[in-house]
Amino acid sequence: MKNQNQNIKQFELPSSAKAGIIIVNMEDKEIENHDISKPHRDDHCQLMFALNGKFKLNIDFESIEFTRPALLCIFPEEVHHIISVKDPKGWMISFDPSLANNEVLQLLQNKITNPFLLQQESAFFKQLVILMDLIEKVQSENTNSYTQKSIHSLLNALLSLISGELVSHLSIHKEKENRSIIIKETFIKLTKEHYKTWKQPAQYASALSISAAHLNDTVKSLTGSPVSVHIQEASITEAKRLLYFTDNSVKEIAYEVGYDEPVYFGKLFKKITNLTPLEFRKKFRDQDYTSLH
Repeated sequence: MKNQNQNIKQFELPSSAKAGIIIVNMEDKEIENHDISKPHRDDHCQLMFALNGKFKLNIDFESIEFTRPALLCIFPEEVHHIISVKDPKGWMISFDPSLANNEVLQLLQNKITNPFLLQQESAFFKQLVILMDLIEKVQSENTNSYTQKSIHSLLNALLSLISGELVSHLSIHKEKENRSIIIKETFIKLTKEHYKTWKQPAQYASALSISAAHLNDTVKSLTGSPVSVHIQEASITEAKRLLYFTDNSVKEIAYEVGYDEPVYFGKLFKKITNLTPLEFRKKFRDQDYTSLH
């Protein structure tokens, strides 16, 4: 089955989003102003808080199903779509990432698992309900010029609350370990942002104000792989998305992810995935399209 789209569609925040944020009650008929049943990505973050319902989604080649109360975070670079939803109850917040505290947002990207399952009797669950309900009410009233500032503050309170819950599950105590993890996680974040143009470890080390050797030692000790491998894998991840969700040629995709030599790109792709780009497309899309949906 072929996908006729030549590019992965990317959607902006809807015009109804005021000052970069909107909360939607999932019991409303229109959750989004675009077709969320087809693969796409957004230029903003999305946070789903499902109270109940039956959900099936796909995020970057992973099928996600849950019926229990859960949190789900989707970030701008991730290709996703809804497969099926039954009797949804809860909220969906869409927001510009610039509104969120950078440290908190980075922690969410690095630590949250989709779905992050919740216990209904927990204090954390009850606090989430209170904050989500309050954000929805403040948004609906919109009585003065400070309404959006209030919503922005409530958004950061919500994200900080979630981050605190994530951190409480971590067993990290030593300052040295913390510093190493921060370096590694910031580096991974940078690879997602700059995979197309930053191909050298020194470029990432410079951005982190450390030596390339220190960066490599830190990343390798925590992940088992050197910096160069992570840089390559960031490009290959985007290439996989383009191979699956578009009909672009291998040459076009190579250029899109920052490689001027398609032959080199093909060899690198096979080294990392054990498949050529066209073999990957055939295996995961042309012959097995329905299983990923």
